[in-house]
Amino acid sequence: MAEQQVQPLHNEKHANIKIKNGINVEFMKTQHLVPVVAHEFARVANEFPMSFVKNNENDTYQAVAMFGLEPGENLFVEDGKWTAAFAPMASTRYPLGLVKHPEQDQFGIVIDEASALVGEDEGNALFENGEETDYLKRRKEALVSFIEFSQVTEAFTKFLADKELLIAQTLTVDIKGEKKDINGIYLIDEKKLNELSDADFLELRKRGYLAPIYSFLTSTHQVARLARLKAQQA
Repeated sequence: MAEQQVQPLHNEKHANIKIKNGINVEFMKTQHLVPVVAHEFARVANEFPMSFVKNNENDTYQAVAMFGLEPGENLFVEDGKWTAAFAPMASTRYPLGLVKHPEQDQFGIVIDEASALVGEDEGNALFENGEETDYLKRRKEALVSFIEFSQVTEAFTKFLADKELLIAQTLTVDIKGEKKDINGIYLIDEKKLNELSDADFLELRKRGYLAPIYSFLTSTHQVARLARLKAQQA
């Protein structure tokens, strides 16, 4: 895989650059977990199981969509194509990204010049006569939204952890009659959720957390889909 060449986006340097539609399949095909934000849980739950993974260094949790049952496996990439009907925001941002300015509270936009989606021949132009195109403006808005959504999702996840609603879980899947355990993931503890005090439950509702919680709980049924895909591809 080509090395990334991430550069600040500049209207002169990148005057003729275009971005093709699509996702970075080359990168995605080895990703079995991809971060998701609470705002897309309902869409994600229609396609993928979700879980939380723990960062033991700082004791925080990250919500992820599961694309495979083991590291390096993405069951939704076949013959170099993305086969799912939806891709999470974390994977559709590429080849653009936001980088926070070290001294100021500002973000700069960067582009991976080595991406197969970037070129001068086909795709969506980023600049016209030195000015940002509507396409680039939309992409920038989406990048900023993703940062904001990520912060909301962090607060949501911290709330669940503080209320001890996340539980370490082993998922067992059946692949062609063989049982396989998936460890190291955390799910929402439905039993504890149902035992919450009225005050805590009201707090969940007031913060708008009930919808993502129920989407998350529904999504775990998609694990069986991963198992089916794995059996088919084997």
